[in-house]
Amino acid sequence: MQGFGVKIGLAAGLLAAGFGATPAMAEKVKFEFWYGLSGDLGERVQDACKKFNDSQANFEIVCTSQNGYPETVQNAIAAYRAKKHPAIVQVFDGGTLDLMLSGAFVPAKKLMEDNGYKIDWSNYFPGIANYYATAKGELNSFPFNSSTAMFYYNVDAFTKAGIQGAPETWEDVEAAARKLKAAGYACPFGFSFDSWATVEQFSAIHNQPIATKNNGYDGLDAELTLNKTKLVDHLTFFKKMTDEGLFVVKTKQLGMDVVPAFTSETCQMIQTSIADHGTVGKTIKQGTKWDVTMLPVWKGTARQNSMVGGASLWVLNNRPEAEYKGAAAFLNFIAQPDMVEWWSTVTGYIPVTKTGFEAMKAKGFYDQPAFKGREKAIASLTFTPTSANTRGIRLGGFPQIRKEISDAMEGIFFGKLTVQAGLDQAVERGNVILRRFEKTYAGKVLN
Repeated sequence: MQGFGVKIGLAAGLLAAGFGATPAMAEKVKFEFWYGLSGDLGERVQDACKKFNDSQANFEIVCTSQNGYPETVQNAIAAYRAKKHPAIVQVFDGGTLDLMLSGAFVPAKKLMEDNGYKIDWSNYFPGIANYYATAKGELNSFPFNSSTAMFYYNVDAFTKAGIQGAPETWEDVEAAARKLKAAGYACPFGFSFDSWATVEQFSAIHNQPIATKNNGYDGLDAELTLNKTKLVDHLTFFKKMTDEGLFVVKTKQLGMDVVPAFTSETCQMIQTSIADHGTVGKTIKQGTKWDVTMLPVWKGTARQNSMVGGASLWVLNNRPEAEYKGAAAFLNFIAQPDMVEWWSTVTGYIPVTKTGFEAMKAKGFYDQPAFKGREKAIASLTFTPTSANTRGIRLGGFPQIRKEISDAMEGIFFGKLTVQAGLDQAVERGNVILRRFEKTYAGKVLN
C-alpha cells in the first residue's frame, strides 16, 4: 500500500457556507482499511468496501491494497510507529503472532461489545477460529478470507489418459502422473516453492509437527523440527518425480505460476488454495472439465484436518472512537449471511461460520457447477478435531521463516542442495529468526 497519511473524517456536523451544521449535513466518518490482496481478489475487496459505503450514510471506509501480505504487515507496523496507521489491517496467517505480541490492537470481542454488537463467537469453525484466538478461545481478530490448500485436476486430461476418479494418495498422484506423461502431457503435475501447501498443509494432514512447543503455541522458545519428520521423505519423492519430468516447477520467476499453468492446461494437476477456485473457473477454457479434492495423503496415513490459510482483520488501537464505531459497523456488515454468500461466490474463500456454511448449503450453493467442490475445503478443515499439529503455527517471524523454507526448496529442486541439507539449512536459519524474535519479546507470555 502506498498511502501514508490517515484522513480522519469528522463525526460531528461542520459549518458550511455560513449555515449551522445539521445532522443531515454531518460528514461521514472516514476510516482506513489496508489489505494485502491484489489482482482479481483485491478488486473483490474494493467491491465489499463499496457495498458497505452504499449501505449506510454514517461511515466511509477507505480501502487500500498493499499488494501483498508481508508488505501489508510491514507497512502497518511502520505506520503504527509513525501514528499514521489504519483502523483495520488484514494480516495473513503467518503474521498472527507478530500482531498478538505487539499489543497494538483492540481485541475482537471488546470492539464489538463496546459498540453494541452481540456476536455468537462459538459460531466460527474451530479450525478457523483457533488460529486467531487466545488460549481461552477468545478471538483477537476477525477471520475474513479463510481458505485451505486443495488438489486441482483436469478431468478431461484424466479421461484421455485413462485415469478414473480423484487421487486420494500420493501413490495415486504418481500413477496419474505417469499415465498423463504417457498420454503426451508435458507437465502432469505443477508445483512451486510455496511453503504453505507443500510443507505446512502436508505436515498438518499427516500429523507432523513444524516446530516444538506444539508448533509454538506453548512458548516463544520453540524450535523448528521439519527436517526430522515425514516431510523429508515427501520432498525426496517430489525431487525424484521432478527429475523424471513428472513434476514440473512453475513459478512467476520462471514465467508461469501454478494457477495459470493449470488454467492454460499446461499442467494437469496442481495444489493451491481453495481461494483460487473462482479464478480457475473464470480463466480456464469454457467447457473444460476440472475438479478439486482434498490434498492427497500417503497410503496408510490417518488423515488429520488441514490448517486454515488466508487472513484475518485486526483493529489497531490508538484511533479515534468514531473510527471504531465505523470499524465495528463494517465488520458486522461483512459477517451478514448475504455478504458471506456474496464473498464466497465472487472469490472462492470459504464461509467462516457454521451458520453461513449451512445456509449456503441449504440454498444449493454447492450444487451449482461453478461452485461445486468448494464444500470439500470445509470437509478438509473439519476432517478431525484440531490437534497440537493441526490447529495452526504460532511462530515469531514466520513470514521470514517461510522465505527460508522456500529458498531451501529452490536449492533442492535446482540441484544445489540435497533434500536433507536443504531442510537442515531452513531449520538452522529459521531458528536464528526464532531466537531473535524471542529476544525482542523477552518476558512476553502467549495467552
